[in-house]
Amino acid sequence: MMARRIGIYPGTFDPITLGHMDIIERGAKLVDELIIGVTTNIAKSPMFDDDERIAMVEREVARIESDSIRVVGFNSLLMDFAEQMDAGIVIRGIRGVTDFEYEYQLTGMNRQLNDRIETVFLMADVELQPIASRLVKEIAFYGGPIDKFVTAKVREDVETRVREQGRKGG
Repeated sequence: MMARRIGIYPGTFDPITLGHMDIIERGAKLVDELIIGVTTNIAKSPMFDDDERIAMVEREVARIESDSIRVVGFNSLLMDFAEQMDAGIVIRGIRGVTDFEYEYQLTGMNRQLNDRIETVFLMADVELQPIASRLVKEIAFYGGPIDKFVTAKVREDVETRVREQGRKGG
């Protein structure tokens, strides 16, 4: 019997975008089980707390017809989390050269920590490449439309949070 291929797609998903959803759907086809690892990046200040982001990701991935996707929150080194989940693959989305340079360095560091876990890069769909959670939040805080970048429910979540925190600009 072949071992199950377990993959992890880690991120902050603050908020989850159509680009993330594209990588999730495509990544799920490469493994027997895909774990969406929702974490907090200490270099970022999230719009949504951990529980809100996990619930948002769970709600969005429930639309995908697959029994092999699950969402798990984590707050540790990615390689430790991957080992804990028995994952042999980390899936990362790449939008462009800047992402590749960062991911290349991160992958090298992760291989130093655990060389049994492979990283697989998936190029974002051409139409989704410009989408970044950071930019979605910025557009929303200045009152711009974000419906081309996120689902309707995520748009509602973001707009509600913007109303709570206050819009920027005039």
